[in-house]
Amino acid sequence: MTGRVVTPQPLTREAFAPYGDVIEIHDQAKVLEINQGYTQRFHDLANVDVAAQGGRPLINIFRSTPLPSPLLLEVMERHPLSSQAFIPLNQRPYLVAVAAPGELDPREIQVFLAGPNQGVNYHKGTWHHFCLALDEVSDFLVVDRGGEGDNCDEVILSLDQVITINLED
Repeated sequence: MTGRVVTPQPLTREAFAPYGDVIEIHDQAKVLEINQGYTQRFHDLANVDVAAQGGRPLINIFRSTPLPSPLLLEVMERHPLSSQAFIPLNQRPYLVAVAAPGELDPREIQVFLAGPNQGVNYHKGTWHHFCLALDEVSDFLVVDRGGEGDNCDEVILSLDQVITINLED
């Protein structure tokens, strides 16, 4: 029925680096003391890249409904003109499915389990599945590109390429 079964791996900055940035507080982050010392600014955590063809940054909230079980990945998308960042707002874990830029190879799709305090920023052209909320409807702050130009390519996976996510482990 499906092409392969994948068990999500933990989302780490190192494992996710080929696809984008993990947005989280970490030991190597540049920290600035601001607001008379009452605030720590964890500085420049992701490379927001939206300027191609006169693009401008958009700030959005996406409300994502969990997919039915068994969870199947049947479509992937990419944004050839910009990065796209997702920051969870509801303190819930979620899934991230990605593949390298270029021609999509469904055998190379990786799936990560993101913690409730981790956002992701997909690099320009990185293939990804839309938001994969788990268990409950979840909101995400999304930073992406507005402006002229076609900035979303979508590929529907054939039946032998569909991926089933194993959440039992």
